[in-house]
Amino acid sequence: MKLFLSFILSTFWLLKATKASPAVNIKTYDLPSTNRSQIMSRQTTSSKLVFCHFMIGVVSDRTSSADFDADMQRAKSLGIDAFALNIGTDSYTDTQLGYAYESAANNDMSVFISFDFNWWNAASDAAAVGAKIAQYAGLSAQLHVDVDGASYVFASSFAGDGLDIATVRSIASADGFPDIYFAPNFHPGVGDLSVIDGALNWLAWENDGDNKAPQGGVVVTVTEGDQEYESALSLTQGYIAPASGWFSTHFGPEVSYSKNWVFPSDLLWYMRWLEILEMQPSFVEIVTWNDYGESHYIGPLSSPHTDDGSSKWVNDMPHNGWLDLAKPFISAYKAGASSPASYITSDEIIYWYRITPKNLDCDSTDTTMVTANNDTGNYFEGRPNGYDTMADDVFVVPLLTAAGTITVNTGATEYTFDAPAGASAFSVPFEVGAQSFALSRNGVQVMSATSLKVIQDTCPCGIYNFNAYVGTVPEGTRDVLSADGLASLTTGLKVACDPTPSLPVTPPTTTAATATSTATAAATSPPV
Repeated sequence: MKLFLSFILSTFWLLKATKASPAVNIKTYDLPSTNRSQIMSRQTTSSKLVFCHFMIGVVSDRTSSADFDADMQRAKSLGIDAFALNIGTDSYTDTQLGYAYESAANNDMSVFISFDFNWWNAASDAAAVGAKIAQYAGLSAQLHVDVDGASYVFASSFAGDGLDIATVRSIASADGFPDIYFAPNFHPGVGDLSVIDGALNWLAWENDGDNKAPQGGVVVTVTEGDQEYESALSLTQGYIAPASGWFSTHFGPEVSYSKNWVFPSDLLWYMRWLEILEMQPSFVEIVTWNDYGESHYIGPLSSPHTDDGSSKWVNDMPHNGWLDLAKPFISAYKAGASSPASYITSDEIIYWYRITPKNLDCDSTDTTMVTANNDTGNYFEGRPNGYDTMADDVFVVPLLTAAGTITVNTGATEYTFDAPAGASAFSVPFEVGAQSFALSRNGVQVMSATSLKVIQDTCPCGIYNFNAYVGTVPEGTRDVLSADGLASLTTGLKVACDPTPSLPVTPPTTTAATATSTATAAATSPPV
């Protein structure tokens, strides 16, 4: 089934570009001449690269390259090789790109430009795209890949079907960079994949083939998306496989980009990494580091950014545990391993859940219960479209150096799970109240913690919040939004809500279990 995005805008802009001189000491990553993911026998470990999509559009408040350092260092420590810098046509784009490239160079990271065709125009901006690639191609942090001995400047996009690739290459070549490895988010059956070097598949979530959650019996899995791209690409073209932990967005009429839907996510982050290990694609792109508006951020809340209105569902909702989960999987992927077990060096429990039952009625106070701009077809009133595809569960992934028993107390029901060494997963139905987690071996508790975030039966800030709260045992460092990241929290709200971080310093009291049960391991098939 053809996959396409229904919300691409055709905004025309041309940007003035200046050429950067070629840099010395450019880091180049080797790629085999046949690098399609299914040709695993022809892969080399040096060819496997992990990218993470980074939204430049929400970081206009950064004032120097130092503001990017923590992001670069954190990503590098996980095994991420490069940030895909998503750019629109904002006045601050070049300033922030300059900071990002400088920080990446200072922290031994790589970056590349990903053109966002919600703002760039595929029909008329090919020359500007080529010039922008050349403008940054010579900087030392620019990602280069080596194909059969030649070094190519890497670039990508979000959407962009129909872009004149010949013009992109011609302009970049005229500015001194004839070798471009362009791997945009073209779509099979929509864009011409024969003229590009590789392709990014953006749809990292189960969907209906039309940019919505599965409905009417129509389910397109992420694996089916992989297969569609692999069938459309030649053996010499690279495939960028997507990986994402969540998708939920809930913008109302308080902004011009109103949209309100979810994709089924649940245990997606864990399940998708299992698929990545089996598939061993040339590239993996994590969606995203800092797109708070769609709730698929894995980067810290404290990463400096402005508030696009998403703080209503992002405040007090860290996702840092997903970073911890990804690390051993990234190591295993690069090593060509089928399991992350050898790369787990300490015990950790990662858990996540939504903070309200999906049937909680917030209609009287929710921000989306009125008409709003729906030019994109992505706006729905009330609960987000697709909400019924989400499970009211606590999701748990133990990363263990040796087998142990995991205990989860949700509300007043206690579940136990016999976890093997390595990575495993299970889920249990959640109940309102405190959520606590523990690991024991041979009847002796090894570690435990109670989440700072309770599951509640009231509407947070009056709205439907389908974002995930992610925690860990042992507990991680406290992570909160800055003042800039909270600036629009109260805009459009119908109830009073303080625009400040509000997680307690100490965890809530756990309710003594009045019922017990045994959890079973999550199924690893069918594919997500």
